[in-house]
Amino acid sequence: MAAIRFRVLARNHDPVDADKARQQFNKLLLVWLFVLPGMIVFFLFLLIPVSESVPFSFFKWNGLGPMTNFVGADNYTYLATNSVFQQSLLHSFIIMGLSLLVQLPLSLGLALLVGRGELPGRRLFRGLLFIPYVFSEILTAYIWLYVLHPNDGLVNVVMTSFIPNFHSVVWLGDRGVVLYSIFAVITWKYFGFHMILYMAGLQNIPKDLEEAARVDGANESSVLRFITLPLLGSTIRLSVFLSVLGSFQQFVLIWILTQGGPVNASQVIGTYLYQFGIVRFQVGVGSAVAVILFVITLIFSLGYQRIIMQRDYGADAI
Repeated sequence: MAAIRFRVLARNHDPVDADKARQQFNKLLLVWLFVLPGMIVFFLFLLIPVSESVPFSFFKWNGLGPMTNFVGADNYTYLATNSVFQQSLLHSFIIMGLSLLVQLPLSLGLALLVGRGELPGRRLFRGLLFIPYVFSEILTAYIWLYVLHPNDGLVNVVMTSFIPNFHSVVWLGDRGVVLYSIFAVITWKYFGFHMILYMAGLQNIPKDLEEAARVDGANESSVLRFITLPLLGSTIRLSVFLSVLGSFQQFVLIWILTQGGPVNASQVIGTYLYQFGIVRFQVGVGSAVAVILFVITLIFSLGYQRIIMQRDYGADAI
């Protein structure tokens, strides 16, 4: 009798288990249907080209015909002693440093102003400040080609109108200011994105904590230093992570504005790779640059996530 009762109970539970298994399968199938196209694009246009760059970097090859001239590490040796590549690497680090010291604090300040402040019309300002990020990089570059034009550009016209004896500056043709002019364009383009990130983080901070601190006698600077910024820490760390990676990947804006000139004064890793690897048909050298860029970003990404962002995801997240 016990055996018969067990078989009856097992038979009664089988349809339920089958329904659960079917639902689980349908969920997995739906997930894969959404993930698979992105994974295919990721493999075809990122992982495969990156993996092929490694063997390419050990050949002297113009991209046409078979690779027969194996040169070993000569391409890397050439880059290590090439002054233009060293300048491009330095310029990328300068843009990264300026982004961390200028762009992100500016974005945070604006987020606090339009997100928590009592600024009239702050919703309008929020939309206007975010609009530049919506523009494509190509459109942004052509807008600023007009704004920074040495003769009738908007910047020179405005400064001439308000500053006596002001002489027009060739913003994109002067070696001393071109890199900072490009950084101004990059800041105008991307600070709205970081501002929105900070505003999203501010919305997750309970206002009751700040109000309680004010009731206890804390002034606004103390509230910002000891409550708002610490609770915004995870958003700030994410913003720094994205800003550093974006600084090393800059290409379109700089190429359209200056093509790395004048005299390589605005050359960065991306423009150097394109100019000396693609335009000049030195695929081996370009591949070596791509490998170096990949290694730099990979080391930073893994190290930053493991050391800095680990507190946001937990010890077992990475």
